[in-house]
Amino acid sequence: MKDTPLIVQSDRSLLLDVHHRDSEACRGDLIRFCELVKSPEHMHTYTITALSLYNASALGLTVDAIMATLEKWSRFPIADSVRFFVQDMASRWGKVTLTESDDPTYYTLHVESERIRKELMQRTAIAKLLRTRDETSFLIQAYHRGEVKLQLIKAGWPVDDRIPLSGGEKIDISLLPTTRAGLPFDVRPYQQNAANALLGDMGPGSGYGVIVMPCGSGKTVVGMKIMERIAMRTLIVTTNVAAVRQWKAELLDKSSLTEAEIGEYSGDRKEVRDVTICTYQVLTWRKEKEGPFLHLDLLTQGGWGLVIYDEVHMLPAPIFKVTAELQAIHRLGLTATLVREDGREEEVFSLVGPKRFDVPWSELEQQGFIATAYCHEIRIELPQELEIPYAIATKRQKYRIASENPRKLEVIQALIEHHPDDFILVIGQYLDQLEEISKLLDAPLITGSTPNSRRDELYNAFREGLIRILVVSKVANFAIDLPDASVAIQVSGSFGSRSEEAQRLGRILRPKNRSSFFYSIITQYSSEEEFGANRQKFLAEQGYTYEVEVWPN
Repeated sequence: MKDTPLIVQSDRSLLLDVHHRDSEACRGDLIRFCELVKSPEHMHTYTITALSLYNASALGLTVDAIMATLEKWSRFPIADSVRFFVQDMASRWGKVTLTESDDPTYYTLHVESERIRKELMQRTAIAKLLRTRDETSFLIQAYHRGEVKLQLIKAGWPVDDRIPLSGGEKIDISLLPTTRAGLPFDVRPYQQNAANALLGDMGPGSGYGVIVMPCGSGKTVVGMKIMERIAMRTLIVTTNVAAVRQWKAELLDKSSLTEAEIGEYSGDRKEVRDVTICTYQVLTWRKEKEGPFLHLDLLTQGGWGLVIYDEVHMLPAPIFKVTAELQAIHRLGLTATLVREDGREEEVFSLVGPKRFDVPWSELEQQGFIATAYCHEIRIELPQELEIPYAIATKRQKYRIASENPRKLEVIQALIEHHPDDFILVIGQYLDQLEEISKLLDAPLITGSTPNSRRDELYNAFREGLIRILVVSKVANFAIDLPDASVAIQVSGSFGSRSEEAQRLGRILRPKNRSSFFYSIITQYSSEEEFGANRQKFLAEQGYTYEVEVWPN
C-alpha cells in the first residue's frame, strides 16, 4: 500500500483523504477530469463521469495522462472496470466528426466504426436526421447541425465539430494599453491562455466552447480579448441590466469602441449595433405563456460573427433551442462553474461547445489575482415556538421556516459589528426576510423589482464608499462588479444550488488589500443543513473549507 491520498474504487468513486500532505496537489489534478460528489470533514468523494471525460478529452487530456494521474495518486491498484470506463469514454472523443460537404446545404458526419454507425441508426431520434453518404459517413442537413450534436452526446458519442465557422461582418476593435480612466491595462497571462485555448489556430474545430474562471478573475477581459482577435459583429448575452451596463462600461474603458458602436437591447432600450449587449430575460420574453418569443430573432438575424454567453450556466431552455441554429458562428460561454442544477450540462457542451479552459480558484488566489476568502457556516437553533410548525410542515415549508429563522437577525448584527470597516453584502432568497433585515440595519434593499436606475444609483454609492452595507436578493447571484465588497452574509438561498453559492462568494473575490469573509447562516437540525452541504460542494472542489460554528459560541 502506497502512502498516497486517493482511493479509487471500482464504481468509479474516488475518495480523497483531505488530511494527507499531498491532498491539495491531488485535488488539483482530479478536477481536470472528475466531478465532486460530496465533501464532509475527512474524505471528499469524486466521481468520473462520461461528460467529465469528454471535456477532458476536448482539452487534450489523453487516456494515458488520465490513467497516469490515477496511478500516481491511488493508494491501491486500480480496478479493471475503472480503467475500461476511462478508456471507453475518453476515447469516444474524435470517433464521430463533422465536416463540410460538397453541397453547402449539407454537412458530412464521419463515423469511425461500423458498430457505432449501426448503433446510431437504431436510435429513431438520430436516424431520422441522417442520410447515408457512403460506408463510413452520413449527410445531415445544415440546419440540423445543433440537433444532431445534441442527440449524439445523449447517445454517448460526442461530436468533434470540424466545420470552419462563418465570418460575420468585420468591425474595428482593439484593446487599449491605457484605460480611458488613465490606468495601465494589460491582459493577464491566464486570460491570454484562455483566449488562446478557445481560438487555437482559428482553423476547423476552434472558435467555440466554454471558459471556466473564478468570479472576480476578469472573464470580461477574456471576452474582450476574443472580440479583438475575431473582430466581427458581436452579440453579448448576459444576466441582467446591471451586467449589460458593466459590459458596456468595460468596453468603453478598455477598448477602442465608442458609445455609438455599442448597443443596449433590454427592457429599457432596443439598440442593435456592431456590438450589442442584451439580457437572457429580454430574449425569452413573451406576452403569453404559450406565445412566441418576440425578441429571439435578435440572436439569429443580427449578422453576428461572435455570440458571448455570459454566465453560460444560466442559459434558459428557449435559448438552447435557438442556439442550435447558431452553430456556424463563433460562440463563447463564460462561467465560474459549469454546474447546472437541472443536469443540462450536456446541452451546454453540445450547443455552445466543450470546456476549453479551466483554472483552479486556489491557483489564482495564490497569485494574488483574486482575494483570499475564508468561509464560515454559522449554525443556530430554531426558536421553541417554531418547532411544532416546522415538524408538521411540508418539505418546502420546512426549508422556508428554517431559512427565515428570526434568530438569524442577531447573528447578522453581531457579524456587522465584528467587521466595522468592511463593505458588506447581506444576501438572501425571501423578500419578507430581506425587508426585515433592511429595516433592522437601516440599509438599502435591492431586489428584482428595484428599478434599474435605482439599482445603478445604489451600486455606485456602494462603490464610492457612500454606502457600506447593501441588502440584496438573488440579483446578487449574477455579474455585479463591487470591487470593495469584502464580507458576504448569506441568510437564505435557492435550496441546494452549488452555482449560486459560487456566484455569491464571487461577489467578494475582487483583489483588495484585505481578506474576504463569506458567512452562511444555517438553522441547525433542519433541512437547511442538508441543502447547505450540497451548496458547498463546488467550492470544496476549488479548495475552500467551511469553518463551522454553533451560535452562540
